[in-house]
Amino acid sequence: MNVFSGAGRARRVRGWLVAGLVAPFSLTALAQDVAMVVNADDPLDLPALTIEGNRLYDMLPSEATGGYSVDAATVGTKTPAVLKDIPQSITVYTQDYVKDRQFVHLDDLAKYTAGLRTLTNDSGRSSIYARGYEYSEFNIDGLPAPMASIFGTVPSLVAFDRVEIMRGPAGLFSSTSELGGIVNMVRKRPTADFQGHVEGYYGTWDTNHQELDLSGPLDENGRVRGRFIASRDDTNGEVDYNANTSNSYYGALDVDLDEATTLSFGLIHEVKNITPHNGYPATLDGKVPDFSHSRFLGADWNAFDGKTTDLVAELTHRFDNGGYGRIAARGSHRDTNYLYAFTATNPTTGKNSERASARDFTQDTYAVDASYSQPFETFGQVSEFVVGSDYKNYDTEYLNGATTLGNINVNTYSPKQFAKPAANYTTETGMQEEEYGLYSKVTFRPVERLALIAGGRFSWYRGDFYTTTLKTGVTADDSKQVDGHFTPYTGAVYDLSENHALYASYSQVFKPQSATDGDGRVLKPREGEQYEVGIKSSYFGGALNTRLSAFRLTDENRATTRYDSEGVATKDSVAAGKTRVKGAEVEVSGKLTDNWELLGGYTWMDTETVKGDAETTFFIMPRHQASLWSKYTISQGALTGLAIGGGVSAMSNFHSENGGVRIDAPGYATVDAMLSYPVTSKLTATVNVNNLFDRDYLSRVGSTSTFNFYGPSRSVLVGARYDF
Repeated sequence: MNVFSGAGRARRVRGWLVAGLVAPFSLTALAQDVAMVVNADDPLDLPALTIEGNRLYDMLPSEATGGYSVDAATVGTKTPAVLKDIPQSITVYTQDYVKDRQFVHLDDLAKYTAGLRTLTNDSGRSSIYARGYEYSEFNIDGLPAPMASIFGTVPSLVAFDRVEIMRGPAGLFSSTSELGGIVNMVRKRPTADFQGHVEGYYGTWDTNHQELDLSGPLDENGRVRGRFIASRDDTNGEVDYNANTSNSYYGALDVDLDEATTLSFGLIHEVKNITPHNGYPATLDGKVPDFSHSRFLGADWNAFDGKTTDLVAELTHRFDNGGYGRIAARGSHRDTNYLYAFTATNPTTGKNSERASARDFTQDTYAVDASYSQPFETFGQVSEFVVGSDYKNYDTEYLNGATTLGNINVNTYSPKQFAKPAANYTTETGMQEEEYGLYSKVTFRPVERLALIAGGRFSWYRGDFYTTTLKTGVTADDSKQVDGHFTPYTGAVYDLSENHALYASYSQVFKPQSATDGDGRVLKPREGEQYEVGIKSSYFGGALNTRLSAFRLTDENRATTRYDSEGVATKDSVAAGKTRVKGAEVEVSGKLTDNWELLGGYTWMDTETVKGDAETTFFIMPRHQASLWSKYTISQGALTGLAIGGGVSAMSNFHSENGGVRIDAPGYATVDAMLSYPVTSKLTATVNVNNLFDRDYLSRVGSTSTFNFYGPSRSVLVGARYDF
């Protein structure tokens, strides 16, 4: 007997039968669907439950519901959870928002997100930070794989319905993730009815985009459904010679094995071909020269070629007792080859030279997760537990080379000045990291308004690392093993009213590191913990959501410089660093009226080095950061359907420090705008303008050698979309 059969038909089940398919924190939604009744004919006089079904698990994708807000998220959980019931900072970026802003890769979205800091580079090659820490992984439907800007593995957005971002440690379901949190990309799924679209746009710097999306049933009964998406993004960029082409392909297949069981597959493949631009040098007194925005200080033979492939498989089953089981696996393959030139600066004389960097990178990763969740009744309320196990294996190898090409004058330099050198590989580096874990969490609701959450994870980790000097054949290697590391998690959510909930949480994470001490031994893992409190609110039936939160995060065992008995710095490291981060965030997303949508946020963050060397990464994090995007759609008159959008992104000043030189960047704010109009019921025309007032600013500062970037000048994109 399946309690979820039919269109959510109610069934009356005796005793302590647990109910519904629920997410780890999604008790509010389930409680609304549960009615307690007493059967007088039952000799045991046990309570019974009437099941209406779980609206969360069957939630529609954001491309179907539209707008800038959703009811629930899956990041950091195993099944969808009501945003208000998750006691951590969660932001969800919907399909409408991504399309309105014409974002291509994840880092393009992050540039316009309060609380996230993007270190600008080519699209798909930027670093993304939250709360001062880089996101080193991204999940596809909860399954992790590494993400690294240097290898260009930041994903395209074309295959994903929405992007879910959790800020801060999330060690219960991902104990060795970075301290910044988790990014979860939720795949677009095949649809029950045929649908499709073609779209394209063209704009400044020969920027262009083409996309085809087809989806629908593949058999008469609709038990087999498929989807195919192909897209191409290309731009010459504002900088001479710089170019970026990305081709993405996505195929998906969903098969209903029976009414309660679904088997799903997804294949994502992306090819990147880039002529990299790595920014500009600075002077020894920390000034970035006023170069033309089109100035290119690389070489005309600069090349970056990358391929990524992800295969995802998932089996889900709804049990007759109301439980929900899921087994999912992800395999990822990465290939990157690059050879490009960039500037270097002599730290004594300040003279500039040109250097070349080369790498041949291969990475294979695997992740498997199996979980089971089950609600149960306590004190007339609905509680829940989830148990599971996961495994991941990251195998990485790359050849590394560097060449000094010669001295240059940056004012007269030509990208054709130096001939293309050989790759000149000097070292081979390999890393194999393996982790498996057992996790469990219980959400206990003693009274209707209060949910108490407790969980824990045991993790087993092993890392093997080696570096071989190719000229001599000498190999330095080491391994690190962690057995049964326990990561706790606690939280509480108290419903002040139907619209407001107070929350508090404590979370931990540990992060193995590859730095070595004086004896060549890998340092023990970094450990982080976070306390967070806040209030989440939901208005207009969930159409508008807000969050106000405060947090304090502490990071220990960070690799820092070892000094000898005379106080002289050595080349070795020691796990002695300790950093404390505190901050506050405000966020709002959704609809103020049926016609007026917005997404905005503000973040204040302060960092303190408690012990060890200063963490230079935090210098590039502005203390204040804000973003706001709003769209209004006219619903009456001759201009019915015209959508007018606009927004501002702003941050306070930031700086970098390298080799004793400080490079300052003043704060800035940029304004963007968009118009869209339905020419027919199926054809929509759009215009986007970025940096509307042509603000001149530094988006990133690095060192005296390179990685100082100007923000892009004003640009315009004109496009159209036709829906089948």
